Amino acid sequence: FLVFFYSLLCHRRSVSRGSYQLQAQMNRAVYDERPPGSLVPTSVAEASRAMAGDTTLSENYAFAGMHHIFDQHVDSAVPRLQFANDDKHLLACCSLDGTLSIMTLSPPPPTVKVTLKGHAGPVTDFAWSLSNDIIVSTSKDGTLRIWNTEDGRCIREVADPEGSELLCCTFQPMNNNLTVVGNSKHHLQVVNISTGKKVKGGSSKLTGRVLSLSFDAPGRILWAGDDRGSIFSFLFDMATGKLTKAKRLVVNEGSPISSISARSWISREARDPSLLVNACVNKLLLYRVVDNEGTLQLKRSFPIQHGSQPLHSIFCPLMSFRQGACVVTGSEDACVYFFDVERNTKAIVNKLQGHSGPVLDVSFNCDESLLASSDATGMVIIWRREQK
Repeated sequence: FLVFFYSLLCHRRSVSRGSYQLQAQMNRAVYDERPPGSLVPTSVAEASRAMAGDTTLSENYAFAGMHHIFDQHVDSAVPRLQFANDDKHLLACCSLDGTLSIMTLSPPPPTVKVTLKGHAGPVTDFAWSLSNDIIVSTSKDGTLRIWNTEDGRCIREVADPEGSELLCCTFQPMNNNLTVVGNSKHHLQVVNISTGKKVKGGSSKLTGRVLSLSFDAPGRILWAGDDRGSIFSFLFDMATGKLTKAKRLVVNEGSPISSISARSWISREARDPSLLVNACVNKLLLYRVVDNEGTLQLKRSFPIQHGSQPLHSIFCPLMSFRQGACVVTGSEDACVYFFDVERNTKAIVNKLQGHSGPVLDVSFNCDESLLASSDATGMVIIWRREQK
């Protein structure tokens, strides 16, 4: 009953500190009480399916119509886009033209709410704070910038001490005062955004350019991927911000790790903590997290076209009330793919066509009614769920 009641409370992404702490407690319960690979009791799974009306994954992910197309960054790639936390209509993206856009989809018509200008080079990554009032961004100009999302004002600029290109960033989920940044000189660094100072003990070196970052939900484990094909796990000290290197996995020597996404569990039937990885090996990779040090074990792979572009993928945010589980990825063939991670054959649930270049990133809003995707030509498409 407790597990089922928890699914009622947390069927959307955790956004408050309290909900992250609750999720952390549930994660500890999963690690402590459950052997790897075990399943949720059948009665619980059946109950969750009943609440969903026993709809299939194909029905759940029947995205068909284009809701809107944004082209303000056309002719410059849009490498990242993300809906705001726990929000249906607020979306941001960054561009290699050196700017970021915050867009609102409601009330209609969809519009660009504010443009964030200040970077002197291509913007490589960004992240929303939990309360959506701040965005941090990284750029090849060697700076981290902190923005006010209401008026687009740059609150702070933090230069990389080595003067190197900054390639990725992420907030520490339990403490948004701390941001982790990866650079082109192989370094990972924890930064206090209130002071703009590096955190003592919060740095480490990878084998290559740091391209991707992801925390687990409680913020205890950080994974970092580089352009040499390695994924490192780090233990994060909540009190000090110190990083301790734990494990290393070589996915494929020389194949850049362009995206990492962590999920506490995929579905009610597949409770293992998991990591979703894009790695320039013409496959989307799904790993099982097997221990508290972030050790990874390959669970599934799905064929996509991915040889050179910085593609990204995501877990679908809703997971409690449906059968199976789904992940979505961009692809170099200009399509968006939906895969059922529990299906052994014919895993493609849906395929969206409409982009004219490699699809670099994808993002759901909080209730999965809309999906956004961006491509290498600068186009952003908002897809609408088909109404049954």
